[in-house]
Amino acid sequence: MKNCKFLCFILLIAIELCFLPACKQQSIATSSVVTGNSYWKKENALRFLVVGDWGRNGEYHQKDVADQMGIEAKNTSAAFVISTGDNFYPDGVISTSDPQWNKSFEDIYNSYSLNIPWYTCFGNHDYRGSIQAQLDYSKISRRWRTTERFYSFERTIPNSTSKVLFVVIDTNPFDRTLNRNSHSDLGKQDTLTQINWLKTTLQNSSADWKIVIGHHPLFTTGVRKGLLQDVRQSLQPIFEEHKVHAYFAGHEHDLQHQKPSGYTHYFVSGAGSEKRPVTSEIPQTKFAASDHGFMSVILQKDTLHLRAINYQGIELYKTYITN
Repeated sequence: MKNCKFLCFILLIAIELCFLPACKQQSIATSSVVTGNSYWKKENALRFLVVGDWGRNGEYHQKDVADQMGIEAKNTSAAFVISTGDNFYPDGVISTSDPQWNKSFEDIYNSYSLNIPWYTCFGNHDYRGSIQAQLDYSKISRRWRTTERFYSFERTIPNSTSKVLFVVIDTNPFDRTLNRNSHSDLGKQDTLTQINWLKTTLQNSSADWKIVIGHHPLFTTGVRKGLLQDVRQSLQPIFEEHKVHAYFAGHEHDLQHQKPSGYTHYFVSGAGSEKRPVTSEIPQTKFAASDHGFMSVILQKDTLHLRAINYQGIELYKTYITN
């Protein structure tokens, strides 16, 4: 009996040692891993989900992430979904009747709770197809609300007078590493026009919260670490000048929270399907995880609460921003 107990003890130690390195490779975080969602019961709040880099016919855990999004949307009564781009892989759709609409969107995000507005931006893989086809799909789908390459919309936090401005931009024209010849009509996009529009939209808004959504992250500890200076130099000064509270991006197939010096918090939610590794930590990294998942946001008058949730429904990270 004593030998049996000793062997069991040795076996448990061996199992823990086997799994420990894998856990370290999966995430870099300053916050502890927490499960459960009792924390998430907040009143007088605007709730929404953020997911990116997802359209892979349900594979690479896309369907698992979608199912967890459905559960979270039901539990929190989410009002809408934000997509941070790369809505279809490997190439974007070519028409409003492209089979990818069903295989990667309609048949995947089919929970009743996800039958809510989807506000999307465009990624570099979307530009390998027809951007116009994605814009035109808004005429067919009641939940696909994207009608322009860059646009804004405003929401009011329930039971309050607090306004939230959401600004969706197209970051692809600012990425000089993209081949203009192989990315649809990317070369025809006018960055100056978009910059002027962005400045005017932010400046003219009296909203209590300002949130910007784009595909390219400005800061990252993912595989593109150090490669996004062009996008950062174009956008970060504008975010700081107009006091943008949060910027949500994708492109990196992981989940991140970056907070450099300054006003804006930078989030990456690009793990809707395929994942990629996170690299060594940088000084502004609050959280980084190589895992399939999405983010859930609850926005109150004076506080933004955010959680990162993986494809198994496990809460990987939570944080908050005060206004």
